[in-house]
Amino acid sequence: MTVTQDIVAKLWNLCNILKDDGVTYHQYVTELTYLLFLKMMQETSKENLLPKEYRWKTLLDTNADDRLENYRTMLVKLGSDSHKLIREVFANATTFIKHPKNLTTLIESIDRLDWFEAKQEGLGDLYEGLLEKNANEKKSGAGQYFTPRVLIDVMVRLMKPQYGEIIQDPAAGTGGFLISASQYMRNEKDVFELNEKEYDRFKNHTFYGMEHVQDTHRLAVMNLILHGLDGENDSAGMIYGDTLSPKGQTLPKADVILTNPPFGSKKGGGLPTRDDFTYPTSNKQLAFLQHIYRHLKPGGRAAVVLPDNVLFEGNVGKSIRQDLMNKCNLHTILRLPTGIFYAQGVKTNVLFFTRGTSEEGNTKDVWVYDLRTNMPSFGKTNTLQEKHFDEFIKCFGENPDGSAKRKDQGEASRFRKFDRKFISDRDDSLDISWLKDDSLQDAEGLPEPELLAREAISELEGALEDLNEIVDLLETEAE
Repeated sequence: MTVTQDIVAKLWNLCNILKDDGVTYHQYVTELTYLLFLKMMQETSKENLLPKEYRWKTLLDTNADDRLENYRTMLVKLGSDSHKLIREVFANATTFIKHPKNLTTLIESIDRLDWFEAKQEGLGDLYEGLLEKNANEKKSGAGQYFTPRVLIDVMVRLMKPQYGEIIQDPAAGTGGFLISASQYMRNEKDVFELNEKEYDRFKNHTFYGMEHVQDTHRLAVMNLILHGLDGENDSAGMIYGDTLSPKGQTLPKADVILTNPPFGSKKGGGLPTRDDFTYPTSNKQLAFLQHIYRHLKPGGRAAVVLPDNVLFEGNVGKSIRQDLMNKCNLHTILRLPTGIFYAQGVKTNVLFFTRGTSEEGNTKDVWVYDLRTNMPSFGKTNTLQEKHFDEFIKCFGENPDGSAKRKDQGEASRFRKFDRKFISDRDDSLDISWLKDDSLQDAEGLPEPELLAREAISELEGALEDLNEIVDLLETEAE
């Protein structure tokens, strides 16, 4: 176990201290963010950003009986601090801790951790490990916005973000796509090789994210800070707001968009309040898809995680798919295996497309890679790994716009090409599968009633699993 993994485990176990205060897992991570921010400002020599009376040492030196009251005051004051980053981390911050001794135990436990070794391994990795731990804990409810790191890294690797480009995630969550993109760019060329102008652009005018849940937004801001993306440009970085509102229109046109939009319908069933969508819909992922292809520069490229219904939904869904294929070259669809997201029953895909220089007829062919059929369901006991994407990466090719030479190897292959006419003849449905599911082979020859019963039982088992997840969440909130 690395020092980082050891510290993450210790920090996570501290959650048990707050059980008597009725604190949920997600509330705990938010609470921990406030304390870790103060401690990490000390460890990274950035305490000059904080007023002297609201620093880690001040909190540590405060009399134990007065510490909780002083901590509450500190959160309010830091939330109105003049420095942009401080305000964003502590905006509307309140503590969930009710007992002074619990705060004291947390502070002293955090202070005793091996911060020297943690800094050597990277504070950003430490914090992201904590976010991943939260996402993997089903009762936290955080998995709904946490995309598996391996999938993020594969999508970034295929899109090849470059210095000088604008990278955007309009549904940023905790900032995983932007951080992965920055790390990819640093690995391709060290930032110390950039001149002053190039470095300023990288730090202040490259990464744009928007997140509308405030607690998630503050986690994202903290994540970006610890990965060195704490720029001073007020219009860049991690923006607090709803992309489906007019605020989303303020995001700049991007060279690369990488994202996993939220699934489901807009709260209250209302439509997005933006006036630039051609096809108004309460379906959030279809609304986000419109934002994405409208906010790509000509030649800009995107990789987007979307559920199956986006591929086949009729009416406005069909119109949006047609608009996408007209304005962009939708060159590749990756059918993802099941079980990689919190909602186990949700089937997802990654759509890869490039914005055309014209508004019509940009999609000629769509290549589909089926990583779902005859694949195991992934989860805690069978984790998704990069090796599972090796064949797809090879088939995709070196060019991020999907223009590398490809070969359709026939019906037995996982990778096949379908032309625009084939798709049009299917009523523009992109829900295309062709491989025979081995799990259904033993059902051949069964009487139709028995076969239907088997399929119904399978669907009920999936629904029951989802229902159990919801009950767990409700029980946790009730505690």
